Amino acid sequence: MNKKCVVVGFLGVHLDQPRKSRDRWATWRPSVAICQQDDLIVDRFELLVERRYSKLADQITRDIETVSPETTVRAHSISLQDPWDLEEVYAELHQFSRDYAFDTDHEDYLIHITTGTHVAQICLFLLTESRHLPGRLIQTSPPPGRGRSKQEEAQAVQGTFQIIDLDLSRYDELAKRFRLEHDEARSILKRGIETKDRSFNELIDRIEKVTLATKAPILMSGPTGAGKTQLAKRIYELKHNRRQVSGPFAEVNCATIRGEQAMSALFGHTKGAFTGANSARAGLLKSADGGMLFLDEIGELGLDEQAMLLRAIEDKEFTPVGSDQSVQSDFQLIAGTNRDLLMDVAAGNFREDLLARINLWSFRLPGLCERRADIDPNLDYELHQFARNTGQKITISKEARKAFLDFATDPTTPWRANFRDLNAAVTRMGTLADGGRITVALVQEEIERLRSSWRTKDAHGDADVLASCMDESQIAELDRFDRVQLAEVVRVCRQSRSLSQAGRSLFAVSRTAKAKPNDADRLRKYLQRFGLSWDEVARS
Repeated sequence: MNKKCVVVGFLGVHLDQPRKSRDRWATWRPSVAICQQDDLIVDRFELLVERRYSKLADQITRDIETVSPETTVRAHSISLQDPWDLEEVYAELHQFSRDYAFDTDHEDYLIHITTGTHVAQICLFLLTESRHLPGRLIQTSPPPGRGRSKQEEAQAVQGTFQIIDLDLSRYDELAKRFRLEHDEARSILKRGIETKDRSFNELIDRIEKVTLATKAPILMSGPTGAGKTQLAKRIYELKHNRRQVSGPFAEVNCATIRGEQAMSALFGHTKGAFTGANSARAGLLKSADGGMLFLDEIGELGLDEQAMLLRAIEDKEFTPVGSDQSVQSDFQLIAGTNRDLLMDVAAGNFREDLLARINLWSFRLPGLCERRADIDPNLDYELHQFARNTGQKITISKEARKAFLDFATDPTTPWRANFRDLNAAVTRMGTLADGGRITVALVQEEIERLRSSWRTKDAHGDADVLASCMDESQIAELDRFDRVQLAEVVRVCRQSRSLSQAGRSLFAVSRTAKAKPNDADRLRKYLQRFGLSWDEVARS
């Protein structure tokens, strides 16, 4: 499908105005000339006009329609007190870029930089390079006049054009506007939650920068429930808002598909490719063409699927199940995992070349235990989400809020399922809240429910936790009491970024009675009692 050509440019107050009205067809006028080019068909001209020059704009519009009947001219009134004021011109053009309904799927945009003041041209450069104006720059030039007859000059008044790519330096005066857009992007990635954790905010800033600068794959690791899926959707939303992707967002949890089903779900199949394939299926990779594909728990894919995925990433093509012809798809991949893929590579369960390809930009999302300062704003977010989903406005008393936050931010509260636990807790309290108000009694009931749930999970999972860092003979020599205690220590170590952080969590109460607490040393000595080290436990 051929896209329509749309030109965006200023009315040239001087260049588009001939010296004498009768000479206008023998004079090079850039806004008219751009529609006279033999090898450039302009379907629409978006003409930016200062209000005081509306009469000239009407004349230029009629002349363009005369030389190029296929071109539709739409005039846009631009209000400028001083066309040489950088801040004023940029603000006006920036607002135009936000208000205009660009359709990059069906239209190509050329930003005309020959007309307008030098300030206007600079602003058009900046807005085009930042993709606020999602097009290319075009410059028109008058025909050479020396050595030509008047008849030749009259026949060549259209001049020439060229599409250019210039690199511009930044302007300090515009820094505030760029910071505002940065804040808007950060808000999208954080779902509007005013997070307080400094390291998490720094992580979001880095993700924003990478998101807007590249289409390379992104790998997000972190525990289950840390928010990888939600962040992937926010990344897509940010890129879509900036017109960097036009296709859809497709997602799948790779742990839910196996074998032939995985091949079909990802790469599609032809009719009759296998038993039950009664019709053809496009597959997620094809569905994400022009958009973004999120593969959660990518470590669960089999080696065959990994090999085909690597080809799809590198060559932008793959072969559906049962077909002998390749299918093309250009998508950006975001992969999520809660596993150590380097260990999977060492064990032969994950392809090293695929990991190298998707690990160019790798970000680890911390669990809720590592972001306790953000539980407060996330509580407000969950209450707002509950109200939006149910239509019931829920409030929480000051005392109840304090009781919940005291429990939630306590270093001993494990939050096993991370934000999923928090969401479930708010949902239960909101549902049971009489009169739409969460009380202290309701909070205490929820706290006991959470603790009971975690104790049950711990009782069933202690053996698996210990088996990850000890052999069966070592575990058999442990008393039942030591098994329970050591399993909890191992869990906390896994959730912590350092030996000191794990020690602070484990000895949160007793350390307050010590003048100089050395949590790391206490934890190190405890692990040594069982023949374990921090590196072994953390790696497990």
